[in-house]
Amino acid sequence: MRPWRRATFVATSVAAVELVLLVVCGAVLVAGPLSRAVQRRAETHVRNETRKAVLQPPAPVRKEIARQHAAPPKPSHSRGQTRVLVLNGNGRTGVAHAEAAKLQSLGYTVAGAADARRHDYATSLVMYRPGFRPEGVRLARDLHVAVVGPIDGVPRSALQGGQLAVILGAR
Repeated sequence: MRPWRRATFVATSVAAVELVLLVVCGAVLVAGPLSRAVQRRAETHVRNETRKAVLQPPAPVRKEIARQHAAPPKPSHSRGQTRVLVLNGNGRTGVAHAEAAKLQSLGYTVAGAADARRHDYATSLVMYRPGFRPEGVRLARDLHVAVVGPIDGVPRSALQGGQLAVILGAR
């Protein structure tokens, strides 16, 4: 073996050991303050969560929350008396009309089937006019739709006489 190769090997080995020592020293110097900062942040989070748990809302607010999540009353309108507007919100051709046919076979009256203004709905949803929440929940259960909510800011004329609207999403 030639002497310059041995010298190169030794110099490279010494440099590698120095690099490892520098990385270890840097980690030790940074780890202390970083762990203290993480510890303080965790303690603050626990204190805030404990404070939230202790400061519960007053009884009327809790009752209102319970009422919103309680089962809706029984529908006052039969499926045949409930008019549904079906809107295609996923962009696939013919989906609204196919769903309208399914609703008719379930006994619902279909107010119309058309395309929604947008075609980027990720999931299907059922919306109801004021006073038709029980019917909306029943329709959602019939269609296996998880999202149910009131219709906000939509004029009655846009619903084509329907009390409920279904927007069909990608799922």
